[in-house]
Amino acid sequence: MNREESSRIAHTHHPIKSPIDDDSVRRLLERAAPRGDERILDLGCGGGEWLLRALTTLPKVRAEGVDISEDALTQAGQSAERLGVRDRLGLHQQSAADFTSPHAYDLVLSVGAAHAFGGLLPTLEAAHRHLAPGGHVLIGDGFWDRTPSPEAIDMLGDFADLATTMEQVEAAGWTPVHGHVSSRAELDAYEWSCWGSLSTWALDNPSHPDSKEALALASTRRTEWLRVYRETWGFVSLILRRTHD
Repeated sequence: MNREESSRIAHTHHPIKSPIDDDSVRRLLERAAPRGDERILDLGCGGGEWLLRALTTLPKVRAEGVDISEDALTQAGQSAERLGVRDRLGLHQQSAADFTSPHAYDLVLSVGAAHAFGGLLPTLEAAHRHLAPGGHVLIGDGFWDRTPSPEAIDMLGDFADLATTMEQVEAAGWTPVHGHVSSRAELDAYEWSCWGSLSTWALDNPSHPDSKEALALASTRRTEWLRVYRETWGFVSLILRRTHD
């Protein structure tokens, strides 16, 4: 089973591919797009879940998404058609780091995609290249809530703690104007949903050639979460503006 397919199945019941619940997504979008008619760009949009939320709740916004995955963009386009917002959504299949546009954007999103740019600060540099003066960036990334084990660092990456993360963001020329730290309930709900959905698919499709692999993957990921990083890893979503445009 390829990674894209396993991820798609795992997120069946949690389409936002980050540990954030629906109310938190709604509040973040409301704060990040206060006028309601913004031009929005998502760098590493995947299936376009954030953009679809924005387009359906803010009927005057226009949005564009960039991702390397043809399957994810096809899914985004089909979902937009079904929701009646396809005419306001542009999709681009290419590396988000290489994307260029004649437009500046009032809101640049990149949630859970910092790995594609090499970390949080390079992601902010990429977002800045597309940001209109006075615009907002909505970015989501991990942090260490407690001192991690070497195994957790090897598995997830070398994040900073939350205070250090904020200091790094400010030193790079950004001012936080809002934020959300995912609660324990959000973090746990995400993991239960992902690995439960993958397990359910495997049990419901016992004759599928990928069934045993999917069930084993779900078990492995669940064990890693519970034994390696559940007590130490957190997730923060930040709404930022440039300190000096």
